[in-house]
Amino acid sequence: MPADGALPMMLDYEALIRDAQLAPPLSIRQAVDAVTCHAAPTFVMGRNPHARALMDKLAVDGVVDDFEERATHWNDCPIIRSDAIPSGASVINCAMSISPNSARKRIETRRDLTHLSYIDICRAEPSLLPLPDFVRDARAEFERHPDKYLDVFSRLADPESRSVFNRVMAYRLTGDMSHMAGFSVRLRDQYFEPFLGPLRDSVFVDCGGYDGDTTEEFIRRYPGYSKVYLFEPSRANMTRARSRLQAWRDTIEFVPLGLSDSPGELSFDADQGSASAVSGSGTETIQVSTLDAEITSRTSLIKMDLEGWELKALHGAEKHIRNDDAILAIAVYHTTSDFWRIPAYILSINAGYDVLLRHYTEGWSETVMYFVPRGATAGQP
Repeated sequence: MPADGALPMMLDYEALIRDAQLAPPLSIRQAVDAVTCHAAPTFVMGRNPHARALMDKLAVDGVVDDFEERATHWNDCPIIRSDAIPSGASVINCAMSISPNSARKRIETRRDLTHLSYIDICRAEPSLLPLPDFVRDARAEFERHPDKYLDVFSRLADPESRSVFNRVMAYRLTGDMSHMAGFSVRLRDQYFEPFLGPLRDSVFVDCGGYDGDTTEEFIRRYPGYSKVYLFEPSRANMTRARSRLQAWRDTIEFVPLGLSDSPGELSFDADQGSASAVSGSGTETIQVSTLDAEITSRTSLIKMDLEGWELKALHGAEKHIRNDDAILAIAVYHTTSDFWRIPAYILSINAGYDVLLRHYTEGWSETVMYFVPRGATAGQP
């Protein structure tokens, strides 16, 4: 890994927050004024809680969605394609988690439209709309624990990791999608970076296996693997995973359990597809165990995306973290504090890891922190 002097410095996040709280440029102010008085037809892009909050406050004529093929309305508003937006209209981009910049670019090809973002409205009229949860969470975290973020930044082992941290955190603190320029949606690459090495004869643990998509990608990339353990508590998801991975069933152990810090039962919201998660209002009760209890042999690569339950599951994997020298690929994007709490816990058990960070969308979601044993990769001595 490069010497620390060759690595980027941490951004001045306090200055970023101060600037984001200033009044927007006059052009944005005027465009927001036109929207609030409904001077022209107004449309939202994105179907999410932010769009719903905006529609509760402003008169909206429709929802823009170029990919919807069945539904005709959302939140009592008609769904239209971007090429059907009338000339002179205003479009407010509420996309933030996956493809906000792609959404923005689609609208900007229409030079006869006024383009705004949800965060533009927040800046111009801070009392009208709540800040996005991910922005509010990040600001509160940096106010409470500035030293924790400086510490984890100093531990990032390569220039790309530090650049990713700076840009992702700048977006989380401001909501300004310009900080995400250069990122793209590359979900197939998620969890599988070149620095993992060849992973020959490896044992892959897929924690949060969903419908088997990540395991299938692992098998495609690393055909010399030895075994896979796939953990998935949702019965419907596990059925899909078994079907999808039928061709490799002899090398995969399907484990219909959730993972946590101790065995027991938890409420689970099984109706959210890939975002199904432990939830106090969950509709399904699932059995959970610990990784240390369920796997007693050595592992090579442990992937976790448990919709915010990663730290609990890592507490149940202490022996593997301490003894296996496995590569860990852990989702840290569900809450801002995971960016420091997860590495703090892992490195307290095993300080022999290099820490790297990669990001796989244009928005706030899908950031993965990797813990790679210093001087080795999985499957190699």
